[in-house]
Amino acid sequence: MKPAGQALAGVDGCKAGWIAVHREAHAAPSVSVFPSFQALLGALPNATIAVDMPIGLPEFSGKGGRGPEALVRPLLKARQSSVFAIPSRAALYADTSDFTTIEAWYAAHRRASAVALATSDPPRGVSIQAFGIFSKIREIDQLLIARPELRGQVFESHPEVAFRRLNGGTAMELPKKIKGSVNPAGMEERKALLCRHGYERAFLDQAPPRGAASDDFLDAAAMMLIAGRIANGAASPSPDPPPTDRFGIPIAIWA
Repeated sequence: MKPAGQALAGVDGCKAGWIAVHREAHAAPSVSVFPSFQALLGALPNATIAVDMPIGLPEFSGKGGRGPEALVRPLLKARQSSVFAIPSRAALYADTSDFTTIEAWYAAHRRASAVALATSDPPRGVSIQAFGIFSKIREIDQLLIARPELRGQVFESHPEVAFRRLNGGTAMELPKKIKGSVNPAGMEERKALLCRHGYERAFLDQAPPRGAASDDFLDAAAMMLIAGRIANGAASPSPDPPPTDRFGIPIAIWA
């Protein structure tokens, strides 16, 4: 991969916290796992960051989610189920407990769904998949509220939107996973595309760091390419221009 002239990071949530494919200016890419987004920012203080996580939360959720989801979903054709509808800020913060039992986790999901139903039109609850990333959404949200300067450094993207943009506007044909298991053909399709954009095959073929899955690794690699597009002014947001939430945080998916 041709070294870039600025620090970049592509980030995805993973079991151990956050996986980042990152590079310093004029250096080859590396991959790391960080236990928190705060730790990631501390390690990569100057990087332009593209992260696969919703940023900017609505007070009320409309048809299809916040707005960006509804715009990008039709572009992804068979891959559009990968874009979760994000509910209201109140639903995201309905229960912020650390869950010690599966029963408590499901009870918190029900509470969040009840709040989401009351703050959406048409009324819509919360999927289990979306609820599973609520704590990570809040982690970034709290940082962007406390540190407004990060809003020009940390940008929301989405892997399948990124892969489509990198593929000349054509969505990926094959899923990365089938029934929860990695789909080798879908992974190969994405690796080949990433190699066309400068990654070394040996880098992409390495085992991901402990606590991250192989699909998390490829998603983070795609996010780093979007971070590069953002840094050099080639990326575009959906919607354009981005609206902001009540804290002034932009709400857009960049690619």
